[in-house]
Amino acid sequence: MSNILNVIVIAAHPDEPEIYAGAISALYAEMGHRVKFVTLTDGCCGHHEMCGEELIARRKQEADEAAKHLGVLEYVVLPIPDGELMPTPEVRKEVIRQIRGWEADIVITFHPDGPGHVDNRNAGKIVRDAADFVAKVPNAVPEVPSLKKSPIFLLMPDYAARAAYSPDIVIDAGSVIEKKLRACDAHASQFYEFAPWQGDFLHEVPDNWEEKRTFILKYWDRFLRVSDEVLPTLSKLYGQDYAASVRYAEPFEIANYGRRPNEDEMKTLFPMLTTSARM
Repeated sequence: MSNILNVIVIAAHPDEPEIYAGAISALYAEMGHRVKFVTLTDGCCGHHEMCGEELIARRKQEADEAAKHLGVLEYVVLPIPDGELMPTPEVRKEVIRQIRGWEADIVITFHPDGPGHVDNRNAGKIVRDAADFVAKVPNAVPEVPSLKKSPIFLLMPDYAARAAYSPDIVIDAGSVIEKKLRACDAHASQFYEFAPWQGDFLHEVPDNWEEKRTFILKYWDRFLRVSDEVLPTLSKLYGQDYAASVRYAEPFEIANYGRRPNEDEMKTLFPMLTTSARM
């Protein structure tokens, strides 16, 4: 592993890498590391008025804009219809290509089991199934060189699993919360149109940024702020005094597949933990 880390976030729909892993991605980018986002579907179900190629193109444009706010270098949206993601060999091979092509040190994705969106679960299953092939299996997907070492796999809590979540790592998101909020703002079709329509609060969508910022913090609170299930890990990693001051956070679990980093490697892989602990 070089001094520059290669991080890839693999989710199901455009806007999920931002809301679940936007802060850790922005922190890596600020430190000079390379971050890539991949969504395994095109998000074509994500609207109440728009549809088809028009919506797909809009969501890709929003994704590219969000990437700029976070410092993400690439944002790939695969042409698989929203709601139809399945853990097939073909999709698994594409995930292997994406991970190898990025020479990933860290892969962030969804849990393969549990409640929540079926595409999210299947994204987690696909990455889990791909994990055994990305390193030291050169005859699998031979057109992309096999990695010499398995990445570390981190699991994001799907929105429906958060309350029962017990993270191994919690990232203090405070220093980059504005970048994360701006990335969410870029996905206007989701944060100001489709989700408010689904939740019957479309009439509350504001016009200016300061009010939009408050709007996102209100309705996506559980994705942004520190909650009870992350407090023990926060205190363990940062100390109780520092943890008590943290307002915004992102939790992750180290997957039970791939490999588990030792204590020294944790400091290399997650330098933002060491930096925050010294503050």
